[in-house]
Amino acid sequence: MGLLGIRGTGRATRGSGGGRQALVQLLVLALVSAVGLVLGGTGASSADAVSACGGRPAKTVKFATGELRVYRSRAYACAVTVAKKPGKRRQMSVQLQARGARPVGDSGRYTTQAGPVTVSALHRCIRATGSVSGTSRSTGWILC
Repeated sequence: MGLLGIRGTGRATRGSGGGRQALVQLLVLALVSAVGLVLGGTGASSADAVSACGGRPAKTVKFATGELRVYRSRAYACAVTVAKKPGKRRQMSVQLQARGARPVGDSGRYTTQAGPVTVSALHRCIRATGSVSGTSRSTGWILC
């Protein structure tokens, strides 16, 4: 078995290209790793909030320090509050309530977003509130 567990042809002997095969295997491994970093990067951005909630975007409320995003699937609603300028920790919160139910929320000192929070919202109106650094906005009752 060759370098990194990749089987060679068995014909390579010392001095007849075995070192070249190992070099090619290392280059392929480096290339695959680089492509993985480019396609599945590790940096957080405001686009990551899209993957935090399932469903389709239902409402976005922008304000000076961030935005409140509400998503809706068939039976559930989900909300996140995303900072306009991610980076330093600051007080952020998100709250989501289905009509007739108690509100569900997430609050703390975050760098990028608060949430996601999810509620069962089949045939119910919902309302959401988001806050970043003391500035907050609400949707009122929506999706009725």
